[in-house]
Amino acid sequence: MKSIATISVAFLLAPFLFAATALAGPPLVCHSFDIGTEKSLPWTSQGWNLSGSESYNVNNLVADTVAILNANSTVLVHMETLRRATLYAQKDPEVAKRLLLTLVSRSNAASNTTSAALSTFDVGYLAETMKQYEWISKTSNSVAHNFDGYARIKKAIELDPNNPQMQFAAALVTLTGPVDEHNVYAKKAIAGAQSDPLLARNLSNHFMNPQSETMADMITRDSSVKAAHK
Repeated sequence: MKSIATISVAFLLAPFLFAATALAGPPLVCHSFDIGTEKSLPWTSQGWNLSGSESYNVNNLVADTVAILNANSTVLVHMETLRRATLYAQKDPEVAKRLLLTLVSRSNAASNTTSAALSTFDVGYLAETMKQYEWISKTSNSVAHNFDGYARIKKAIELDPNNPQMQFAAALVTLTGPVDEHNVYAKKAIAGAQSDPLLARNLSNHFMNPQSETMADMITRDSSVKAAHK
């Protein structure tokens, strides 16, 4: 396993084309995040796709998702929960719409800076995950298609600028740009992992399979290439 110090060298080395990552699959959807023993939505598939063995009732999706998000302030738990929610929501467009609108209302009702940061992040991250799913389904009809989720994520980071897991999420969302902003997020995520074992574990995990690059390789190699070609 690479050390975080070694991983950071990738900012200056290793040429990489984003097309290769795109072919592997959108990272918000195709990569499961390590949340340890924390609770998320039930899941039996090993990969990103629904295998058909899930018996989860999507009518419970909105309530279950909000309950998990409210009970845990760990951003990576939110990322994995919203990834699973996005996949389940594909079974019912009305449920998908209700989930997004519920998270918008929850964000608007946030009563303090901490809850505002997380709830704003959740809206933005769900929207961007739904839009990445469009790449897989080859459609442009998700309920979040015209929703600027990234703007919500940026606002969340303004409210909680020292959260490295949120920086990691933003680095994944901005893999195709904006270049300068992506570079900042990636560097802060790498630096923050020094004191965040869960984030360090996720950065060291391989994207999609053991033969693929690590998540840290992906976000840092993209940033170095974009900077070089700016």
